[in-house]
Amino acid sequence: MTATTQPDTAHDSGSAGSSSPTRDIALVAAFAALICASAYVGAIPVGSAGVPITLQTLTVMLAGCILGPVRGFSAVTLYLALGAVGLPVFAGHSSGVGVFSGPTGGYLIAFPIAAALAGFLVKYVARDRRTRALVIFLCSIAASILVIHPMGIVGMKLFFDVSFREAATYDLPFWLGDLVKTSLVAMIAAEVHRAFPQLLQRD
Repeated sequence: MTATTQPDTAHDSGSAGSSSPTRDIALVAAFAALICASAYVGAIPVGSAGVPITLQTLTVMLAGCILGPVRGFSAVTLYLALGAVGLPVFAGHSSGVGVFSGPTGGYLIAFPIAAALAGFLVKYVARDRRTRALVIFLCSIAASILVIHPMGIVGMKLFFDVSFREAATYDLPFWLGDLVKTSLVAMIAAEVHRAFPQLLQRD
């Protein structure tokens, strides 16, 4: 009799940090909203191209490093979709599909890919080491170097009709800020994974 009245503590503890479809949707929506808000913070044009510095890179990489490749990609894609249909969620309160062919278009298109790559590295390469800030930093900066900056440079080259070398000089002012933002991503994501070790269980 007593055996049947014991609470299923093993099941409860095992599912405390796991995901469900409802929770996944909520997380994706929450991070999409966070990215929208981050586009308004700062938005200071820098360099010859006048592309603004915002906190978007920070929140995009947070989405990937915290939610994993699938949900991270979904959150950033949702953000881009909201802007594409007309909501003023891009930098400078801009919106519409025309933004993707502007000077920031390469960066915007790179965001979901970078989030997916960072999430993949955190989940499948970092694995149990994802509670270490340095490991998260390396995963995030790798996605930034391999995806965001190259695609941003290509976008500016096409828009301004300049050489790759000149377009790369337009991108240079963003590197210092990205190092600072990546450090914040690393510290925040590592703490989140320490508190919720099963957050990536079903991503």
